[in-house]
Amino acid sequence: MLDHFMPPVFLGKRLHLGLSGSIAAYKMLDVLRAWRRCEVAVTATLTQAGARFVTPLSLEALGADAVFTAMFDDSRAPDAFGHLHPLHTAQAMVIAPASATTLARLAHGLADEILSCQALAFQGPLILAPAMNPAMWHAPATQANWRTLQERGCICLEPDDGGTACGDEGRGRLCRAEHIFLHGLKALSSQDLAGLTVLVTLGPTREYFDPARFWSNPSTGLMGASLVAAAWMRGAMVHAVCGPGVPALPPGVVRHDVVSAQDMHEAAMAVYPRVQLAICSAAVADFAPVPYGPRKFKKESSTEPFTVSFTRNPDILRTMGQEKQPGQVLVGFAAETDDLDRNAQDKLIRKNADVLVANRIGVEESGFASATNAVYVVDRQGRAELWPTLPKPEVAWRLLDWLLPELHRSA
Repeated sequence: MLDHFMPPVFLGKRLHLGLSGSIAAYKMLDVLRAWRRCEVAVTATLTQAGARFVTPLSLEALGADAVFTAMFDDSRAPDAFGHLHPLHTAQAMVIAPASATTLARLAHGLADEILSCQALAFQGPLILAPAMNPAMWHAPATQANWRTLQERGCICLEPDDGGTACGDEGRGRLCRAEHIFLHGLKALSSQDLAGLTVLVTLGPTREYFDPARFWSNPSTGLMGASLVAAAWMRGAMVHAVCGPGVPALPPGVVRHDVVSAQDMHEAAMAVYPRVQLAICSAAVADFAPVPYGPRKFKKESSTEPFTVSFTRNPDILRTMGQEKQPGQVLVGFAAETDDLDRNAQDKLIRKNADVLVANRIGVEESGFASATNAVYVVDRQGRAELWPTLPKPEVAWRLLDWLLPELHRSA
């Protein structure tokens, strides 16, 4: 799983994973490992068919602390009520892969084997990710069962198109493993941003001098992608205005890909009036070279040193601060080499932001292209904190925690 999808903030949360018969079951081993890296406690159930593709020992070796395989006489069961275990211990349940038989059992309320019995009793979020032959997926009975489960409020992840193990082509492949992983984390997260629309700008911009050369910076967009993932997990509708090279984002995020600062300004300002929270984490180039033209500049055209002229780019954060309406919260980022506190306080006022996050660059383990960040956070209420070096997904999660009182005041 990608690192920005993995905030280590789920200690004390428990998820139950069910696996039914499909060759795709092996993909869930990596998902289990990723949930454990996020500090999620995981229990698991294998149907008889599922156990032909993945062994209980494989799940236990990767961190599942209880694996159920049968309704009765199950030596691995921690108690005599394994059929009710998720109901009593888990905050979310995922069945992936879900076979046609498992969907049918769930749709019709059958409790004749361990997994369907557990799912029937479970009262929390139930996530279903089917995998089967395309003909089986499109069968009228399967489609009717799928609609029934959707209507009952199950979180239903449609299978993907592509080739299947038997050689057939079509819809029926297990959806992307990272989508299952993310929906599991979302089901475990407090939905304290539900009903809000959030805008995040992220990544670098590229200001082209000619078709071969541009002015830019080393930003990878990892901090912004962590913010997008965290806001999505917590229930927000998220728009992401992404510079070049930004990594994958969660399903359902509205992604606007741009190149230049002018492109990012136009895309962000088009969305900004509709959002309650805007986070400007992008490393926008303040200046752009005056373009040479549509043809590549040839160094042989001049033996003398040459000068490149620059023009000033639009200031997205300042523009948002000028146009901010009641009910909107504006967060800015500042990449600084020194004086984080003074520069953050100054930029907070100049840009009319509500919160300013200054992150240190030019040092190891912080800033551009780093998996971690060291930041100073200040807001208009006078709160200010210097955070230790933390993984960027954890910085994102903490920042959203910080913003909750501000969002409630602005509501």
